[in-house]
Amino acid sequence: MIWFIIAAILVVLFGGVALFGAPYVPSRRRYVRRLFHHMKLIDKDFVVDLGSGDGVVLREAALFGARAVGYELNPILVVISRLLAPKTKRVRTVLANAWTTSFPDNTTVVYVFSVGRDEQRVVKTVQREVNRLGRPLRLVCLGNPLKSVSMIDTIDAYHIYRIEPVQHKTVTL
Repeated sequence: MIWFIIAAILVVLFGGVALFGAPYVPSRRRYVRRLFHHMKLIDKDFVVDLGSGDGVVLREAALFGARAVGYELNPILVVISRLLAPKTKRVRTVLANAWTTSFPDNTTVVYVFSVGRDEQRVVKTVQREVNRLGRPLRLVCLGNPLKSVSMIDTIDAYHIYRIEPVQHKTVTL
């Protein structure tokens, strides 16, 4: 009986979270490392991972000297990410909905596992934050390329975009 309860909790946590975003798909450390090397990630970068899972992307960013924060809805994955993270102030995992959370002001790179159904949500969220920050950000999508944004680069299964602030014109009378 206890195993049934544990299994049900896991199904709800992992399956239920997929209703709000992409399912948990672990990133491969060697590919993330290759991506960050290709992007020339440095210690002045700040990576935000939307749906950070077990924190692989965060830990790899820290190896390049960058700071990183991951937003994750699944409390089990938040605990795993925190346990696996090095004891450093460079990496932080937060139990939060990435779609409604503001990025840190020093964000330079946004990482997301992209499924087709979430394209509009990804673009809208990143554009909102780019507009708020008033400067461009690099967006990295693993998986489906975004059709509504022009890609600037690609490596392996990663698609890299530069999202620019949208200038709102004010009308004077």
